[in-house]
Amino acid sequence: MRAIVFLWTIFIGSVAGVVREERTRVIGLVLIGLLATGTIFYSLVEGWSPVDSLYFSVTTLATVGYGDFAPKTDIGKVFTIFFVLAGVGVLVVFASEVARQTITRAEGRVEEREALRRARHGPAGEQGGEPQEPQASA
Repeated sequence: MRAIVFLWTIFIGSVAGVVREERTRVIGLVLIGLLATGTIFYSLVEGWSPVDSLYFSVTTLATVGYGDFAPKTDIGKVFTIFFVLAGVGVLVVFASEVARQTITRAEGRVEEREALRRARHGPAGEQGGEPQEPQASA
């Protein structure tokens, strides 16, 4: 359970980092806009509840497609074609930015730990550093 909480915390922090960064904020806003558009459209046109419409929008953009919901109207089917073509790319870019942010954060933590280790023990090879292999005499 602790590992799940840890991973969830890292994920939420990475998503927040993507949204905070000016360079990547737009992609997060576009994704939210697409999901809102899909949710509203499917609620109005297909008559689904907002939760079902959001669920369908997310599973469609994530290319999961469980098959439990599908548009019945022609306009819903045509909208879904363009929704997928526009949205999958946006979701992929957003996911890659979240992954980049996660890796950057993890690298930063490793560098911080390494700096603390060096501050306590000195660079490897000095007294208190990593143990040296004994030299074999010839």
